[in-house]
Amino acid sequence: MRARICPSGRGGIRLEQETLQLLVAMHRIVRYLRRTTTTTLHPTQFIALLLIAEEQPIRIGAIATHVPCSQPTATTTVAALETAGLVRRDQDTQDGRATVVILTPQGEETVQAAGRHATEDFARLLARLDDDDRALVLKAGGVLASLAGDL
Repeated sequence: MRARICPSGRGGIRLEQETLQLLVAMHRIVRYLRRTTTTTLHPTQFIALLLIAEEQPIRIGAIATHVPCSQPTATTTVAALETAGLVRRDQDTQDGRATVVILTPQGEETVQAAGRHATEDFARLLARLDDDDRALVLKAGGVLASLAGDL
């Protein structure tokens, strides 16, 4: 998303620079956490697994919409998670022709462990900040989660 340039020009340019700085920082932090968090899952599998944990039972089409990815990618992702023993498919109780995806006990353990590791790793990053900056980042997390929830 490109920031609008204000009539004066300077305010819009600053907004664009700050937006780019935020995007780069978020990408770097996510890449760091991906490297430090011990998981053998591909990022799409990891995101899908967390989504399944949050929304289960969930249809593959909904996974594709919320990850986001294509329907074939969601199907392949769920198949890989199923092969790994992390999820299983069940018949949808509201529509017997459809299937839904739910976590297995091993999938629940994986989600909990990954959450703990990611939280610990991010806490180490946050520890580098002073109290005010740490509080600001944590508050921004709620705002960003709200924004991401609409995607």
